[in-house]
Amino acid sequence: KMGNAESNAYQNHLSRFLPEEQSDIDGLFNTLSGSSGSAGAKNAKAAKKTVTLAALQARQSAHTREPLPEPMTVRLYNGMKSIDLPGKSSGLSEQIAKEQFVIFMSNLLKGNADEKISIIMRMIDKTGGPLTGKQIQEFTEDLITSVVHVLSYRKELKGWSLENTRDSSSGVKTLASELLSELKLPDGTKPVGSQLLETSFDQSAIEDWVYRVPQISVFLSVVIRQGLHVLHSLPDQTNDILNLVPHCKGIKGRGVASLFDIPAIIYINSHLPAELQHKWQLLFSSRLHGESFSQLCAHIVNKGPCIVILRDVDGFLFGGFASHSWEVKPQFQGDNRCFLFSVFPTLAVYTCTGYNDHYMYLNHGQQTMPNGLGMGGQHGYFGLWIDSDYGKGHSKAKPRCTTYNSPQLSAKEEFTLDAMEVWAVGDVPENAGRKGKKSILDVDPQAQALLEMAGKSRQSEGLREPIEEDEDDN
Repeated sequence: KMGNAESNAYQNHLSRFLPEEQSDIDGLFNTLSGSSGSAGAKNAKAAKKTVTLAALQARQSAHTREPLPEPMTVRLYNGMKSIDLPGKSSGLSEQIAKEQFVIFMSNLLKGNADEKISIIMRMIDKTGGPLTGKQIQEFTEDLITSVVHVLSYRKELKGWSLENTRDSSSGVKTLASELLSELKLPDGTKPVGSQLLETSFDQSAIEDWVYRVPQISVFLSVVIRQGLHVLHSLPDQTNDILNLVPHCKGIKGRGVASLFDIPAIIYINSHLPAELQHKWQLLFSSRLHGESFSQLCAHIVNKGPCIVILRDVDGFLFGGFASHSWEVKPQFQGDNRCFLFSVFPTLAVYTCTGYNDHYMYLNHGQQTMPNGLGMGGQHGYFGLWIDSDYGKGHSKAKPRCTTYNSPQLSAKEEFTLDAMEVWAVGDVPENAGRKGKKSILDVDPQAQALLEMAGKSRQSEGLREPIEEDEDDN
C-alpha cells in the first residue's frame, strides 16, 4: 500500500505535467517496464511495475544506432535511482519505481536548481558525495556529447550536420571547459586548470553552478526529451530548446564544412540577442567566394546583424558578432550588443566594457583612413582586424582589447588568414534586396578590372544562385 506522504509527493509531481504530458510519461514507463497499457496499469499494480538499467539500455539498443551514448544512459539510471521514496530504504533497490521515474522527470524538466541538484550530484557520481572538478568535467563532456549525438540521431540539427560542420570532439571539450570555468568555491574564488580538476565541490557549490549556468539544465532537458523520446513533440514553454540550434541556410550541398562545430554554434547562438537566435545564413565563405576583400564586402554589406569567424594559419578560430548591418564608411558603427569570441583553442565570449564605442568598422578604397574590417580597440590596434590586403590581420590586446576586454585571439599578434566565413543571423533585412541586387563588382568596373588584372577570378559568378535556392532548406 502506498503511504499518504508518498502518494502526496507523487501527486504533486504528477500535477506539474499537462494531461497529455502525463500520458506521454505513463506510456514511456509502461514501455520500459514491459507492461501493456491494460486496465492493470491504472490500479495499484502500477505501483509494483519497475524499470531496470537493462530495460533502459535495451530501449537504447533496440535501434540500430543508440539515441544516447551508453555512459549517459547509466547516468540517467543513477539519477532515477537516487530519488528517495518515503518508507523505503533508499538506494538499495536496483529497480526504478513509477514514483521515482515521475519525480525524476518532474525535478529535471520542471524543477528549480534546488530540486535538480541532488539528482545531478548522483548522475555525476552515484555516491553523491563531494565531487572533484574532474568528475564534474567528465559529466559535462558526457552531457554535451549526448546532446550533439541525440540531436543528430533525431535529425533535429535544422540544416546543420556532422558533415557540414567541423568535427565536434574538440568543441565538446572546449565547451565543457568554458562551463566549468563558472564553478566557484564558497569564498567566491574560481579554481583554474589542474587545480580545478583536483578541487572538491560540495552540493551548495554545484547547486550555485547549475543555477548560474543555464546550459546544464537545458542540455539535460534535451537529453531526456530527445534521448528517451518523451515530451519531445509537445511545445516547450521556454525558448531555451527551441532556439538551442539555429536553422542553417546556405551551406547545404556546397561541399564545404563550416569553421564552426555544433557545440560552438550552440554556445555562440545563446549569446546573441533573443530575436536573432532562430536562423543563421551563410553570406560569405572564402572557400566558396574566393580570397578577396572586394568579394567579402560585396557579400556582407547591408545584410543585417552578422557573425564573422576566421581561422589563422596556426589553427586558432575566433571572430565577432556585429549587431548592425556592415556599411562601408570611415567611421565606427554598431552598438554595445556586439562582442568578440574565441572558438579554438578555447571557447569564450567577450562583451563590451563601455570604455569606448569602437564596436565595428569596415572601410574600403580610402586614402586617408585604414582599409579593412575591424572590431574593438582602435586604428592599428584592433581586437580583431582583417586588412583590405586580404589575407593579413592582427589581434592586438596588450593586455586586453579596450572595447571588449578580450585577450589576443589569434596565435600570433600579426596573423595570416587561412579561412573566413560570415553568417547573417536572424532574418536578412528586406532592404537587402537580394534579388537583382548588384554586387560591388557590378557597380564598380574598376574593382572588377583590378581583380582580373591580379589574376583573381570572380569565383562568386556561379555561386549567386544556390544561396537563393536553398532558402527553403530545413
